[in-house]
Amino acid sequence: AVATVSVGALSLCFFPGKSPYQRLSQWMLDISGDQGVLKDVIREGAGELVVPDASVLVKYSGYLEHMDKPFDSNCFRKTPRLMKLGVDITLWGMELGLLTMRRGELARFLFKPPYAYGTLGCPPLIPPNSTVLFEIELIDFLDSAESDKFCALTAEQQDQFPLQKVLKVAATEREFGNYLFRQNRFYDAKVRYKRALLLLCRRSAPPEEQHLVEAAKLLVLLNLSFTYLKLEHPTRALHYGEQALIIDQKNAKALFRCGQACLLMTEYQKARDFLVRAQKEQPFNHDINNELKKLASHYRDYTDKEKEMCHRMFAPCDNGSTVGEK
Repeated sequence: AVATVSVGALSLCFFPGKSPYQRLSQWMLDISGDQGVLKDVIREGAGELVVPDASVLVKYSGYLEHMDKPFDSNCFRKTPRLMKLGVDITLWGMELGLLTMRRGELARFLFKPPYAYGTLGCPPLIPPNSTVLFEIELIDFLDSAESDKFCALTAEQQDQFPLQKVLKVAATEREFGNYLFRQNRFYDAKVRYKRALLLLCRRSAPPEEQHLVEAAKLLVLLNLSFTYLKLEHPTRALHYGEQALIIDQKNAKALFRCGQACLLMTEYQKARDFLVRAQKEQPFNHDINNELKKLASHYRDYTDKEKEMCHRMFAPCDNGSTVGEK
């Protein structure tokens, strides 16, 4: 006789005498060498494997045998938290499993007690000596260990590394900043962007490779300009936008950021100049066109208030005299 039992998101057929997890483990890959961590790939990923000490962005759900609902999951979060291997991930089995994954991969793992919650379990949710199943999706990972170690070096030590190393570390710092920005952690994002910019500005490159440094700097400067807009510091946003324009004077995004900053500073003529230049580069960009409409509305309100103030200043008084008249 063959029975069907639900295990998490699975429906498994098994023969009498074998548990669902035992049945499942028969076609899973042993990645720990002792059957302690077993893996089944649901969807293949692409690119490089996760590196040790990386920071990973994952969605996961953990199940106990014979239970349909997960005892632990972060899938309800809109933006999962970035977690560092060896620090934020406490299950040994999960860390080993993640080191076998690529970006975009979805996999199912079985963790035996030594690789999960041990002989004691985790009362009241996890009984002692529990084998647990985790479904894990690797959204992205960042090689934070390499970046952290490099940034801890002195400028003289950093100069001994090839340019490609500097560009890679700067790109990692910018990616960290992008992740923090998406979480609305603008101050922390700014710190990461500035670390990237410092690395790029401090590094000299031969003429034939300088364009690589400038291209990397341009991306960071644009991010910094946008971040300072979010932090409501338009003067700094304008500064970094103008720095970006030194590299690429026709960059529509830099022109747009400068226009936004000037609008917040109520420098309407400068805002119009930047936005019109941005529109010339990208005539059908909705954001640019909407910002020009916003500028026109603000300017009308400004002129209306100016007219009203002037009218009040020079309006006749009750006794027939005008303001300022002796």
